[in-house]
Amino acid sequence: MKRSRINELVRAASRAFARTGWTLPPAPRWDVTDFGLGDVDRFGLVLVNLAEEPEYCEKLMYARRGMVTPAHTHRKKKEDIISRSGELSITLWPDARLIDGEALSAKVNGAMRTVVSGRPLVLASGERITLEPGLYHAFTAHSEECVIGEVSTANDDANDNFFVNPDIGRFPDIEEDEAPVVRLVSDR
Repeated sequence: MKRSRINELVRAASRAFARTGWTLPPAPRWDVTDFGLGDVDRFGLVLVNLAEEPEYCEKLMYARRGMVTPAHTHRKKKEDIISRSGELSITLWPDARLIDGEALSAKVNGAMRTVVSGRPLVLASGERITLEPGLYHAFTAHSEECVIGEVSTANDDANDNFFVNPDIGRFPDIEEDEAPVVRLVSDR
């Protein structure tokens, strides 16, 4: 991914955060990923780590319509995914086979609810879903853009992200075509 594209997405996310009243902490830890698939407009996400503690973490994320976070799960991490602004579409499956049509139980807005695997669940602004370890999920902006929150148990991107697609890499290869506007988690 070109650094100029990363910079453009960081600027867009910054505008969306400001427009929706999110003030970032000093020296936030930015992450922009195309999941190693080379097409950030189809498979991409902008993340800012707000808190990273041994017991918990909090992230603020940004996606445009069409930017999918591919199907994955976590063995240890339990997380709440919150639509902070815009609408978020999230799809769930019980395992890596991604079989559609199975009834699943998930906590939506604090109450247990039956959802159908493979059928997108749209969260309006302010709504949240609790994802237990082992539950496969993919999400994308349902509206033109979406600010997404995550509050979770400890985060370990290197060892606790299990994607269905074996070709996925967590961090992009970057072509340096201009100076970075922020330092990314993956920058050396």
